[in-house]
Amino acid sequence: MEILDPSVAAEVADKLLEIQAIRLQPENPFTWASGWKSPIYCDNRLSLSFPAVRNLIKSQLVKSVMHYFPEAEAIAGVATAGIPQGALIANDLELPFIYVRSKAKGHGMENMIEGKVTPGQKVVVVEDLVSTGGSSLKAAEDLRKAGFEVLGMVAIFSYGFDLAAENFKNAGVKLICLSHYEALLPRAIQKKYVTDETLKSLSAWRKDPSTWTP
Repeated sequence: MEILDPSVAAEVADKLLEIQAIRLQPENPFTWASGWKSPIYCDNRLSLSFPAVRNLIKSQLVKSVMHYFPEAEAIAGVATAGIPQGALIANDLELPFIYVRSKAKGHGMENMIEGKVTPGQKVVVVEDLVSTGGSSLKAAEDLRKAGFEVLGMVAIFSYGFDLAAENFKNAGVKLICLSHYEALLPRAIQKKYVTDETLKSLSAWRKDPSTWTP
């Protein structure tokens, strides 16, 4: 995983905390669908309701695509949260937009990919949040199966799990994130969303989320 700019990582973390797209509750953790206990919950879809935050994220994702993947010929959003972000990016860059379903539609054309499929086209995948990378990398693989050349992926936020880094490396997908968990923690302490006393627990969660307990 690469970060476009440390100052951007801090600014994006600040804004996500401010609008409560990211919530930190180490004493009263959330439960993920996997069963993991987590001190953090991230819903970047909330950013769409705040024009200033939405435009900050859009402009930085556009810069990421232009800097790391200047040869991009199309943008692909990962359903569902990556769809609006991807459409905003594609509009700014005046590129075709498509999106990838989590599973093929069960009727009609039974599409996995919505939009014009152009084999050989160079595409950048857009995701809102990266945890282990499973669903994100499945979308990248589905695009490859359809004949696209996947240049890489851009995302708003990553939990920074070692497992995710390994998964992206093994899949041969370059990942660029605007912000991440390690950039978030000092901002959360400075802004008094959490205390210094809870920092150890928050840091321990990222290192081993499957066994973490509050």
